[in-house]
Amino acid sequence: MKTATLTPDLLHKMDAYWRAANYLAVGQIYLYDNPLLKRPLTLPDVKHMLLGHWGTTPGQNFIYVHLNRAIKKYDLDMIYVSGPGHGGPAVVGNTYLEGTYSEIYPDISRDEAGLRKLFVQFSFPGGIPSHASPETPGSIHEGGELGYSLSHSFGAVFDNPDLVVACVVGDGEAETGPLATAWHSNKFLNPATDGAVLPILHLNGYKISNPTVLARITREELEQLLRGYGWTPLFVEGHEPERMHEAMATALDAAVEQIQQIQHDARVGGNATRPRWPMIVLRSPKGWTGPKVVDGLQVEGTFRAHQVPLSDPATHPEHLKLLEDWLRSYRPEELFDERGQLRPELAELAPTGTRRMGANPHANGGMLLHDLRMPDFRDYAVAVPSPGVGGIGDTHVLGPFLRDVAKLNEEQRNFRVFGPDESLSNGLEALFEATNRQWDAATLPNDEFLAPAGRVMEMLSEHQCEGWLEGYLLTGRHGLFNCYEAFIHIIDSMFNQHAKWLKITSRLPWRRKIASLNYLLASHVWRQDHNGFTHQDPGFIDHVVNKKADVVRVYLPPDANCLLSVMDHCLRSRHYVNVVIAGKHPAPQWLTMDAALAHCSEGIGIWQWASNDQDAEPDVVMACCGDVPTLETLAAVSILRERLPDLKIRVINVVDLMRLQPQAEHPHGLSDVDFDALFTKDKPVIFAFHAYPWLIHRLTYRRANHHNIHVRGYKEEGTITTPFDMTVLNELDRFHLVMDTIDRVPRTGPQGVYLKQQLQDKLIEHKQYIDKHGEDLPEVRNWKWSHHS
Repeated sequence: MKTATLTPDLLHKMDAYWRAANYLAVGQIYLYDNPLLKRPLTLPDVKHMLLGHWGTTPGQNFIYVHLNRAIKKYDLDMIYVSGPGHGGPAVVGNTYLEGTYSEIYPDISRDEAGLRKLFVQFSFPGGIPSHASPETPGSIHEGGELGYSLSHSFGAVFDNPDLVVACVVGDGEAETGPLATAWHSNKFLNPATDGAVLPILHLNGYKISNPTVLARITREELEQLLRGYGWTPLFVEGHEPERMHEAMATALDAAVEQIQQIQHDARVGGNATRPRWPMIVLRSPKGWTGPKVVDGLQVEGTFRAHQVPLSDPATHPEHLKLLEDWLRSYRPEELFDERGQLRPELAELAPTGTRRMGANPHANGGMLLHDLRMPDFRDYAVAVPSPGVGGIGDTHVLGPFLRDVAKLNEEQRNFRVFGPDESLSNGLEALFEATNRQWDAATLPNDEFLAPAGRVMEMLSEHQCEGWLEGYLLTGRHGLFNCYEAFIHIIDSMFNQHAKWLKITSRLPWRRKIASLNYLLASHVWRQDHNGFTHQDPGFIDHVVNKKADVVRVYLPPDANCLLSVMDHCLRSRHYVNVVIAGKHPAPQWLTMDAALAHCSEGIGIWQWASNDQDAEPDVVMACCGDVPTLETLAAVSILRERLPDLKIRVINVVDLMRLQPQAEHPHGLSDVDFDALFTKDKPVIFAFHAYPWLIHRLTYRRANHHNIHVRGYKEEGTITTPFDMTVLNELDRFHLVMDTIDRVPRTGPQGVYLKQQLQDKLIEHKQYIDKHGEDLPEVRNWKWSHHS
């Protein structure tokens, strides 16, 4: 006869603890006063606004109490990720029961007064959201936007060999593309050097108003699906609490022991075979233990349990008694003493200290963050004896620097580079001189740079790369995401959520700052001439600058030395999202390393060597931001200085895009005095910009000379064509910039009129030439800056 996993006494106590968590969840959604029901419930005891989601909560409470037991039994280092949306009542309630919540928020005390405050603050003005938000102890994943719980969990366990992440995956969430792909993350997990993720697929059957797909297929089909992904599913199914407690405890013990055996085999026995990791499938009713029938309609076990099962008693008086009966069904008098404290025999079920999931330092990653060991970026400098010397491609220069960052931090194991199979394409091939792509699936003789452990993580899913990196950062490490510029849009919404997380956590004194989320966007819009229109989109910048100024930074280094300086700064920074846009194709180099360092430190500046207005007011300001716009601007200046030598030109280059904003709008913004000193108050500004032109107008609209700023940028014109023709199609090329200048500066006179006609003729010649030869004019391909130093 099989021995029960739980003794009757332990089962009874765990069930009581579960009831306490459920009681707290209902209280958070409904109660304004009378938190212990010491008197009959009245209308003033109920909140005016009933907001929250009950359906997922009892299942998550059930999981949490069982994880607590496993942590204590096996001394696990474990954190909890709540994938199902709006699981906040469960995580808040359980961290309150274990004591973490009151330690962080002493005002939410472990007594009757604290209970009332705990209830009132939930989904209440001035309170906390309904998700596992940044305010929630132990959370690294808010769960408001669905699909990323598994990828965050895997990111958390990379290079954390002792950590186990219990990741609850909602069956609604499981329908999203990112989550469906994230099951494959087990092919990238090294049991010898990484921790483990224990997915718990929670099948409660419904989303907001529809059934879930995975709950409506046969168990055989579901098991085949999960086994096909490489998992060993353990099923826990039912609705009777006593049987479910025993089944869950048995399954959880089996899962933990399988994980430990897999890790032992890899770490001690040297077993390099990819394992089948365990997972749990928990099938329980949606809204478990809640009202079974309301107004004649079944609620428990249906979609009607998703949010607030009982309506406001002010408009549905009969629901007041239903609410009281529901609350009293948990028998709070057995759970809390007269003062409102959880009874000691129940409180002792929770782990202690940092073994509590709400207090685990991995869920407050800044506590574990160590500075990167950084090489001196100056050692990788490109020699620039004079402006305009040829370069091999800016990211190819950056590659050796990143290679050595990986080398220097190999012992700390706290730096990784992520990307959707584009590290080589983006010019970072030097990384593979020091490390490999981590890959735990099969390999073939012709494969390159694959190994069970490596600092590079590549999967052809921007969602997984982003999620892995976010999980890695949130648990106290450093990283970089390299991607084609056009396809970083795939994770627009994930960036949104991370930026929101950074904004909120920056205001929480107990949340330590984490390393910045760094994007390197190469293969950018101006050099996707070979891939065509689908690969040409610089709009991620527009998306990024919508976020709070104290979170986002955007850098467009004009050459390799500037890129080195910028990347060094970004990798050292904390609690930002840094977007760096750089080219990978051979391009001119403009600044020595010393000049680049000074220029990047200032973020914007006059390039005196390219200007000729030192002894007079400029007639025109030629501004540029981005590597190709810089090239075309300097080529235009070269034409103007040769053909219109009396014209006074000031050349300004922008590295830090946020310098254009007013100081009051962004901490990097220029004061009006400094902006006017650079751009003047009344002279025309011809601004060549990497991305969509209107972003410059948006950033500068409050400036005195805004009406004189004329921006050339990407105008959604593209195809497979030559590099220079891309600029022509969007009127960012040198010839259009010169013609624009002539139009804006009347004093160019007849010379300007004739020059403009010649350039219009040159554009016709250009088109005829590329159509015949398939490459740009020799004078464009071979152009070099040679001017007037």
